[in-house]
Amino acid sequence: MELFGIQISENVFSYLVLPLFIFCARICDVSIGTIRIIMIARSQRAVAALLGFFEVIIWLVAVSQVLSHLNNVITYIAYGAGFAAGNFIGISIEDRLALGMQAVQIITEENLKALSMLLRQEGFGVTNLAAKGQKGQMDFIYIVTSRKRTNAVLAIVTEFDPNAFISVTDLRSSHSGFVRERKANSINDFFRK
Repeated sequence: MELFGIQISENVFSYLVLPLFIFCARICDVSIGTIRIIMIARSQRAVAALLGFFEVIIWLVAVSQVLSHLNNVITYIAYGAGFAAGNFIGISIEDRLALGMQAVQIITEENLKALSMLLRQEGFGVTNLAAKGQKGQMDFIYIVTSRKRTNAVLAIVTEFDPNAFISVTDLRSSHSGFVRERKANSINDFFRK
């Protein structure tokens, strides 16, 4: 058998090349699928549809190879291992892309004005609220920011008040208000141009 102009034996193809191909194909289609699901959750229809197209084509190629070689157990293992690795890699890619917006809620007993000023100096839109908790009156800060900048908010807050209660939630959408970095913040913005 010849592959890319290289002569290889049937055994090398069946037990090394084919499983490696299936493994890599599954990594690709599952990684794309993981990102596609995240895009669906964020209502980014165009991106989700495009990713879904490529995901299914790659999946069809991978599964057809497994079905064509049903007597080769190594292809089953490669298929499952590629699925597992694809989930891990897909989530890692999405973490690196850090698409979307997040809401950061901060409850602190420290000086609200000083913390708010620090956050505003770094370009964050800050909303201050008075809150009443189990310990009495507390200060509450609400910030909407891009996921890429969430860690900067957390670093400022934890340095200012290590005991602050912080919660972070993903936002499906936000309208109006002050949110820095409104330019091409999502892949959908790319497709709208």
